[in-house]
Amino acid sequence: METLYLILCSAPVFLVLYILIFISSNNNLPPGSMGWPIIGETIEFLFGNPEKFVFKRMEKYSPDIFKTNILGEKTVVICGPNGHKFLFSNEQKYFTAFRPHSMQRMFRSYKDPKKAQIQHKREEEAKLLRSPGFLRPEALVHYLAKMDSITQEQMKVHWEGKAQVNAYPLTKTLTLTLACRFFLGIDEPQRITRLVENFDDVTVGMHSLVVNFPGTRFYRATKAANALRRELKSVIQEKKEAMGGGGQMHDILSHMIVAADPSGKHMAEAEIADKIMGLLTAGYSTVATAMAFFIKYVGERPHIYQKVLQEQKEIWGSKKAGELLEWDDISKMKYSWNVVYEVMRFTPPLQGTFREALNDFSYAGYTIPKGWKVYWTVSTTNKNPQYFPEPEKFDPSRYDDISTFPTFTFVPFGGGPRMCPGKEYARLAILTFVHNVVKRFEWELVIPNENIVGDMMPTPEKGLPIRLRSHY
Repeated sequence: METLYLILCSAPVFLVLYILIFISSNNNLPPGSMGWPIIGETIEFLFGNPEKFVFKRMEKYSPDIFKTNILGEKTVVICGPNGHKFLFSNEQKYFTAFRPHSMQRMFRSYKDPKKAQIQHKREEEAKLLRSPGFLRPEALVHYLAKMDSITQEQMKVHWEGKAQVNAYPLTKTLTLTLACRFFLGIDEPQRITRLVENFDDVTVGMHSLVVNFPGTRFYRATKAANALRRELKSVIQEKKEAMGGGGQMHDILSHMIVAADPSGKHMAEAEIADKIMGLLTAGYSTVATAMAFFIKYVGERPHIYQKVLQEQKEIWGSKKAGELLEWDDISKMKYSWNVVYEVMRFTPPLQGTFREALNDFSYAGYTIPKGWKVYWTVSTTNKNPQYFPEPEKFDPSRYDDISTFPTFTFVPFGGGPRMCPGKEYARLAILTFVHNVVKRFEWELVIPNENIVGDMMPTPEKGLPIRLRSHY
């Protein structure tokens, strides 16, 4: 009891000392609040909606930059198109990628305490994707027909013949099926179904408080990550056996297994499993979210649906029965992709990412110290009427000539050296889904004003139930 009394009496003193020391040692920092000691403003950031969190502080402190403390890190948020440009133009000069502690704990290959080695791992990971060209259009064109056939099969199994479905879980099953086929070279529905729930828990836990006891997000995420790691190690063993038997493999996992660094050393299975888990997570949740919100926003706007339908009719009307989508078909989906752009402006599939300052640097008249974290988000421009007149109006015609946009105002896939390497993969997956769902159905939202929950990943609270009306 005495110890508790002493702690309570001492707390205000420590709080005052914390504030005084912080202010005296950082007198040219951006405006903002560091919140409470240790936890900072993490609670409001995670549970009060990151987008609202940023807008509120831009209005209160500065439209260009403000400081905060989130996820246990001293952080600055650089805002607006100038902020986008500064960040994208100075990768590896002022910034490097940073994974929050929750993510580091789940993806164990990022736990190496030596930052130089961590950065080397991330650079090698990027090379694995870019050097063989897996995600470049010229490589993806050969995967499009398979993507179309998988999407059609998913429609037959989960959508056709149903009066009502929950769209969001089905878009997740579809995107994980596509990602497993593309990244792992496996097409086993039962196995993929088992993975979906684990990936959901990992996605939610990537940006969470590192509180590891039953019932917390982080506990569930860590448990799910361990289960995924075991499953992926099993897949790796099966892949090695198949490759040893002379099987021809054309997937990213096979490349990772045989790829060696300059010293001739191959990656350990645990590291391969971590990298594949990260790639699958990225290729799963964001694409599924974009598909689901396409269903939501187009379902609310029949006139938009009719325009998408007309464009897609022209494409399937020009094809023979049973003929799969080709690259030229995708290039004809201009209006459909404009709709997807507007979907991503309204609800970005990923709210933001983090960087770490490699050195002290100055921006907007303030100094950001080495080691501080930088939070980047698309949301600082997406709803700004200066760049998007009538920002609450869903208007795909905004993108009829995207080259006229002021630079760095619309960056749904990021920019610079760290622009999303899966941009073209995502475009193909989403447009293939749009083609197939519009070809088969009209739909109506069961809950027109369904609540959107989640922090870094927006989620329809009830799974986005829709009533289906088949065209056939």
